[in-house]
Amino acid sequence: MNTLTSRIARGVYRPGGQLPTERQLRDEFSVSPMTVRRAVNILIDRGLVTTTRGRGTFVRSLDLGEAVFRLQEVTDQWASGGEVDVQLLEASIIPATAEVAAVLKIAAGARTVYLRRLLLREEVPIVYHREHLIYDETRPLVEALLQVTSLEGLLRGTESAGLPSGDLTIQATALGSRAAELLRMPPGSPAFCLEHVFNDFDGKPVSWGWFLCRSDLFRLSTHVGADRYARGHEEA
Repeated sequence: MNTLTSRIARGVYRPGGQLPTERQLRDEFSVSPMTVRRAVNILIDRGLVTTTRGRGTFVRSLDLGEAVFRLQEVTDQWASGGEVDVQLLEASIIPATAEVAAVLKIAAGARTVYLRRLLLREEVPIVYHREHLIYDETRPLVEALLQVTSLEGLLRGTESAGLPSGDLTIQATALGSRAAELLRMPPGSPAFCLEHVFNDFDGKPVSWGWFLCRSDLFRLSTHVGADRYARGHEEA
C-alpha cells in the first residue's frame, strides 16, 4: 500500500491511469490476493483510486472538494508563539432572548449564564469569546467554565463538564464596536467566527457561543494529494 501510494505521488501511476492487475501485484510483492485487496481498499478509502468491476483500479484525479481542515490546526495557531491566557470579562445571569431560546430550546426569558472571555497571547488579544449556557444548579458546567484560565482548559472544559457532542461552524464576519475594541482592531475589521453549540448526553443543547478570531492571526491550511500519505515511507 505504501509503495503504490508513493508511486501515485511521484506520477508513476497518473490520474486516469490504471494500476497493475491483482495478479501483477501478487507476483511483484509475493503476497496473497487478500493482502492485495486490503491494500487497494485502503487506497480507495483514502480517495486515491477507484475500482470499476470488470475494468480494474484507476488513479483518481485531484478533488479539492475533499480537502479536510482540522480544528486542531486553528487552536495550534492560537497557542503558537507563547502561552495563551484566558481573561474572564463577564459572568452574569440574564434572561434568554428569543434567538438564544430558539437555539438552546428553552422558553424565552428563561435564565441563562452569559460569559465573555478574552484570549491573550503575551498580553496581545487574539480571540474574543461569548457564550450562553442554560442555568442549572445541578450541573457542574458553569462552575467548571468559570475556573478556566488557560487555553487548554477552555478547549477541554467541556470534557470535565460532561458534554459529549457539539456542532461547530466557521464563517467570515466583521467585528462590531465592542469586539473590535477588545481585540484592538478598527470596527468593521474582518474576522473569523467559530460558532459552537454543545449538547448533553440526551442530545439537548446546553451551550451556544462564538469565538471571534482576528483575521490577521488566523489561517486555515491543508494539503491534498497522494504525497501526504507517501511522506515518511520508503518504497519497498
